[in-house]
Amino acid sequence: MEHRLREATQRNALFNRAEALMLIEAVWFMLVGVLLVAIALGRGLIARLPLSGAMVYLGVGFLIGAQGAGLLSVSLDGNVRLLRLVTEVGLVVSLFAIGMHLRVPLRDRLWRLPLRLGFPAMLITVAIVAAVAVWGLHFQLGPALLLAAALAPTDPVLANELRVREAGDDEPLRFALSGEGGCNDGAAYPVALAGFALCGMSDLVSRQPAVFALSVVWGMGGAILIGWICGTSMVKLVTWLRTRYGEAIGLEGFLALGLMAICYGAALVAHTIAFIAVFVAGVALRHEELKATGDTPPSEVLADVEHGEKQAAATDPELAHAYMAESMMGFTVEIERIVEFALMLAIGSALSSHWREVLTWQAIWPALLLLLVARPIGTSIALLGVRADGYQRILIAWMGIRGVGAFYYLLFALEHGGKLVRPLVPIVLATVALSVIVHGSSATPALERYERRQQRRDSTPEEEARTRPQ
Repeated sequence: MEHRLREATQRNALFNRAEALMLIEAVWFMLVGVLLVAIALGRGLIARLPLSGAMVYLGVGFLIGAQGAGLLSVSLDGNVRLLRLVTEVGLVVSLFAIGMHLRVPLRDRLWRLPLRLGFPAMLITVAIVAAVAVWGLHFQLGPALLLAAALAPTDPVLANELRVREAGDDEPLRFALSGEGGCNDGAAYPVALAGFALCGMSDLVSRQPAVFALSVVWGMGGAILIGWICGTSMVKLVTWLRTRYGEAIGLEGFLALGLMAICYGAALVAHTIAFIAVFVAGVALRHEELKATGDTPPSEVLADVEHGEKQAAATDPELAHAYMAESMMGFTVEIERIVEFALMLAIGSALSSHWREVLTWQAIWPALLLLLVARPIGTSIALLGVRADGYQRILIAWMGIRGVGAFYYLLFALEHGGKLVRPLVPIVLATVALSVIVHGSSATPALERYERRQQRRDSTPEEEARTRPQ
């Protein structure tokens, strides 16, 4: 009798556990569904308020984390490899999307602006952050460089409010901030490798300066080469099949994901900086469309194409490039929004797990110094000689959003550095949270004011030409 009672109790316990798991799954489905629908319905309201989708996702992630409902527990003290891989995929999608937005001829002087911000400005910021970490936080130089690699680059995923509105938009401020986000996440990779080398991790990078320097040169040059070959080859192959044989029509989403995966994988195999390769692939694909379509924006080229005529547009030599590029970009942007949603929930949950460490002055003051001192100094020096007015310089200095990119480099450091880089966790999380809140709440009103100023100046062609950064 006692044995039967024990078996019945065990069966009941298993049944209750299974029922609880099913209930948690059901709650997850409903929670995700409600969030997605709410964001879709409230998108216009969010755009008008000093809010961003990232702020909402971050807050919800915190509430469902360890200190809230306990539905999503993300701790950075365990195995972070899976989380790093997911974040890496998100960055790849976002970098490709940014590249496809930048529809400006490569010889245009406008490209100098994002290149100055993506490389010199970032390196100056790296130097300041590393120096502060060594003398202010008493870090060794290796972990200090790893912290700088995480905090110096701006974020490509969360900068939707700052991005160019459509392919062909050459508004200087938006173009500069968009291009910067595409450049500096890859440019930060050698800084991280230098940090690992100084930490004694020779399995990741050579500790010989000459070999390391050559690997960086090849990493950047090879990534640009691979990205350009992949992007242009894809366009030429697909448009040739479509216009010549009427084949390979549709499934632009598969083409976009396939191109990203091929390019990223090839860059990794060749030991280059794969983030740069994916960004360049997006730029190359758009550049091929620009050459084929001309100065007319692709949205105007395709304006008269009816829904039922998409196949005809895909096979028309005059429309094929624009149709392919716009379809791939539209798909990538939608995937990017889902990526932002998922990753910001994860970051919010990580904040919920580590909130006691984050809410300390030791974690907050480096974040404030980065946003209020290091970033403005870096951009001010990098923009010397650029013809831009004071308000443009202020906005560029201020709108350096940190988010998913910083989170990725933190995970990358934890995966390979372990306890040695554990002190980076509260500083990076504090910086991401602070940036999402202050930049998310200030981006919309600041840009609205900037656009009103630009509209007033557009009535004077001489003034417009004077204030366009060169």
